[in-house]
Amino acid sequence: MGDLKIIESSIETSDCQIAIIASNYNKHIVERLIKACLDTLYSNGVEPDWITLVKVPGAMEIPITAKVISEKAKADVIITLGVIIRGETSHFDVIAHECTNGIARVALDFNIPVIFGVLTVENAEQAMDRSSDDERNKGSEAALTALEMLNVMKRAGL
Repeated sequence: MGDLKIIESSIETSDCQIAIIASNYNKHIVERLIKACLDTLYSNGVEPDWITLVKVPGAMEIPITAKVISEKAKADVIITLGVIIRGETSHFDVIAHECTNGIARVALDFNIPVIFGVLTVENAEQAMDRSSDDERNKGSEAALTALEMLNVMKRAGL
C-alpha cells in the first residue's frame, strides 16, 4: 500500500476528559447503562477524576447539555445514555428524532465525538435486554466507542 497512512481505532487510555450525559427518565434502565459504561471505562484504565457524569431529566435535554459542555471545552469525548420506549402516540418518534439529530449536530458543530448510547426501543423488554449484565449492554459499547474515537481523533491530529 506504499505511502498510505492508515488511522485505525484502538483502545489506549491516556489522560482525557470524558463527559457522560445520562437521562433520568426510565432511570432503572439508564442506571444499568451508566454502571456498564463506567465499569468498561475503569477496566480500560480511565481514572475516575477524568469523568464527569451529568444527569438530565430526559432525552430531549441531552443535546443542549452536550452543546454547553462542548462550548466550554470541558470534554474530549461525550457519551450520551438514555432510553426512549415507544408508546401509543407519536411522542416516541418526535423525541427519538430530535434527540438523535441534536446529538449528531453537536458532534459536527463542535468537532467532538458525541457517542450515541440512547436506546430507542419498542418496549421495556428490549430496553432491559440492551442494558443487560453482559456484553450486550449498550452502555459498555458506548464506552468502548468513546475510547476508540479518542484515539482516532488523536492519531488523526484532530
